[in-house]
Amino acid sequence: MGIRVKARYEDKVLRPLEELGLKEGEEVEIEVKKNPVEMLVGMIKISNKKWVDEIIESPDLEPV
Repeated sequence: MGIRVKARYEDKVLRPLEELGLKEGEEVEIEVKKNPVEMLVGMIKISNKKWVDEIIESPDLEPV
């Protein structure tokens, strides 16, 4: 079973932004993806970042 959570990279450590429900010492596999909105900075004007994040993360969209 997999879960999807956002994390923040601080002091060379990935810190999840929500509870993961893991046991101490449990091993996991991590796939790191940068936020696509951040990759567009300077290329297009984004007036509402939260709204754009919600669209990109929508389960209704097909992966590119």
